Amino acid sequence: MGSDRKVISVKFNQDQGKKSLKKIFQHSNLLSIVGCFTCSMESGIRIYNVEPLVEKAHYDADMVGSVAQCEMLFRTNLLAIVSGGSRPKFADNVLTIFDDLTKKFILEISFASSIRAVKLRKDKIIVALLNQIHVFSFPTPTQRLFTLETRENHRGLCDVSPLTSAEKQIWFSLATSLADLSCTEIGISSAPVWIGAHKSELGCLALNQQGTRLATASNKGTLIRVWDTTTKNQLVELRRGSDLATIYCINFSRDSDYLCCSSDKGTVHIFAIKNTNLNKRILIPSGGILGKYGDSQWALANFTVPPECACICAFGPNSSVIAICLDGTFHKYVFTSDGICNREAYDVYLDVCDDEDYLQ
Repeated sequence: MGSDRKVISVKFNQDQGKKSLKKIFQHSNLLSIVGCFTCSMESGIRIYNVEPLVEKAHYDADMVGSVAQCEMLFRTNLLAIVSGGSRPKFADNVLTIFDDLTKKFILEISFASSIRAVKLRKDKIIVALLNQIHVFSFPTPTQRLFTLETRENHRGLCDVSPLTSAEKQIWFSLATSLADLSCTEIGISSAPVWIGAHKSELGCLALNQQGTRLATASNKGTLIRVWDTTTKNQLVELRRGSDLATIYCINFSRDSDYLCCSSDKGTVHIFAIKNTNLNKRILIPSGGILGKYGDSQWALANFTVPPECACICAFGPNSSVIAICLDGTFHKYVFTSDGICNREAYDVYLDVCDDEDYLQ
């Protein structure tokens, strides 16, 4: 893959197959997108529709520079961008907001250290640094509301219930002590609540759309735990595998009946979290030696993607799971409740509309 086609990161927008919020603007090319993902590249940014797979927007490096992270605000014209790569337009400690309508940067916020992650809501911006989480009001006026101290957070782990209408207005980040999570309710001034999620350091976390369920994985990548965000109790423990792995992504289905995750093992796992009887278990003969593995809930279904290639995964319509990989490949599988999983689509999204074919 040429350097200009190098993908630095990919990210789904917040409405993976879900109903749209009221649109902030009415004339942007991005408003027609129904479930999409951003592709941050050495050559700029591309935005793709998922169903069907179509390139919807393209911003070259002359306009936005090389980009490390890009977060969409649902299907609106606003993009949060963090520069990176070999031709950055801004330093990596600067968050910019780009307006697709005017094709201009409309906001810059500088921080004392490099930005690890950005989350957008209709009313908030959340920025993760190595040792801090900053929360801003958004879009107007954009003001810093508060700052939360964390332990070292190299992966920028944090998540927020994306809908302002969500049942639980809540966000999670790393606490100051090892393996603990800090839970903060938006708009409530009470102190954060801590959850001791794992014995080892956190590797990945994800909230469902309504903010009622939280999924966590440690940096060992063997187990995923699902929590009730109201009671802070663990609901279920799921086993990805027995070997160590880096979890790239966790996502809930729209109804929170299922959960999917991707890892550096090149496998996307699908679990049932409402009817957990659908998950697979290992039958142990009397006197077996598998110990705790025998009581584990293993994936209902799984499928493979290129190994050791970072990818994100999310649920699509009609019991489908979409995986987007940094090598430019697009994978769509359909699963059934009895564990059958079949490929429905495969493509190279970088070739869907390449530079020389793109029409502005």
